[in-house]
Amino acid sequence: MTTKLIYTAVFLTATLSTHGQQVNDSNTPLHLMQPQYKSSYGVSTPQQVKEKMDLVFHYLDQTTPCVLENKLNGKEVTVKQIDENTRLRPGNYRLTSYEWGVTYSAMQAAADATGDERYRQYALQRMTLLADAAPSFDAMHKKGIAIDPLMRKVVDPHALDDAGAICSAMIKAMLKDGKLGYRGCIDRYADYVINKEYRLSDGIFARLRPHKNTVWLDDMFMGIPTVAGMGCLTGDKRYYDEACKQILLFKKRMFVEDKGLFRHGWVEAMEPHPAFHWGRANGWAILTMCEVLDVLPANHPQRSEIVKLLRAHIDGLARLQQKDGFWHQLLDRNDTYLEASCTAIFTYCIAHAINQGWIDALAYGPVAQLGWHAVESSINQKGQVENVCVGTGMAFDPAFYAYRPVHVMAAHGYGPAIWAGAEMIRLLKEQHPKMNDSAVQFYPEEVPTDQPIFNYDGQIRY
Repeated sequence: MTTKLIYTAVFLTATLSTHGQQVNDSNTPLHLMQPQYKSSYGVSTPQQVKEKMDLVFHYLDQTTPCVLENKLNGKEVTVKQIDENTRLRPGNYRLTSYEWGVTYSAMQAAADATGDERYRQYALQRMTLLADAAPSFDAMHKKGIAIDPLMRKVVDPHALDDAGAICSAMIKAMLKDGKLGYRGCIDRYADYVINKEYRLSDGIFARLRPHKNTVWLDDMFMGIPTVAGMGCLTGDKRYYDEACKQILLFKKRMFVEDKGLFRHGWVEAMEPHPAFHWGRANGWAILTMCEVLDVLPANHPQRSEIVKLLRAHIDGLARLQQKDGFWHQLLDRNDTYLEASCTAIFTYCIAHAINQGWIDALAYGPVAQLGWHAVESSINQKGQVENVCVGTGMAFDPAFYAYRPVHVMAAHGYGPAIWAGAEMIRLLKEQHPKMNDSAVQFYPEEVPTDQPIFNYDGQIRY
């Protein structure tokens, strides 16, 4: 709410109280009173968003060292000194995890949105360390020498979780600067995703847990953006075709059209197929569509179908946003807790879809703004992201999801929070939000007034 509106309401109430008058509908504009929001409400400024992002950045910069060390004595090791005792120096989070692949993509987006190159350097320094160290670790691994488990994921990925998110972040970096030496890692990661991951008979990515031939919604993001990114990196349209095919295969099995939501898991031998709409998995799905549409050629024959699916998903999500901006752990179950990582992903994706022109700012801009208020309320003064569900497997009962722990050390919240902030800054700069009659509204042009109530028909009228 604007400062002027708050002042008006407080001033009127105080004046009436001073003169001993009873507040009533005749002597007080009650509609100007300030609602008692639990958290922030109103239009953010880019500076306010950046302040929250900086808190997270400083925390991560301090707690995720970009260093190789000797595990026996803790001394720093150069790339040329790598041996069987070399490891990535432990920090609060793992530099080779899929969560940190998300963070590397988010940091690059943050630099683009804010102009603050510290964000990009955070990602490039760590990805460059991994790429520079990989040949030495790979040579030892091929000789049967035990190596740092975190570097094993880089040189010999065993799952989509090992490969896709970091590969996608490296592709983005190389598309911006082709001189970066990431191609070896990219090709190794992409080879696993495209040629080695387990699939069902129609080609959809799948796993053998918790049951044989299980499709995980998470794997949309863990694999598909890498496939599409390879299309952009190489110019080979077959990668685009495969990415679109995968999205539509996931839609066929996982999207519940009457709710506009994806189920978390699908087991080939199971009948019927229960639908548990886990928040973060739906986040991975919508993020995948945004990532693919960002690189998919405008004339690709499946593009319109993917845009249509994205819009249907956003419509389903928007209906379930809660009053303080969050989404629930199980999206359609209000008896489950409010969860920050899915909220951050949805906020990013909705804001991004507006900025890319895929959805209407007037309809969905307030959803993104309210979502950001939820995200920022989850960032504490240390820069940690609270209310984040820890890593989660798959189940077919609500208790499993409802009682998953939350923890500030759950790595899943950090990249999405940075990414959401970056896209909100773009939204606030490129769109035209304004408070009107105590509500956040988005307008097609700048509105040059701070009056609490105005009419709009292409001109400002009072």
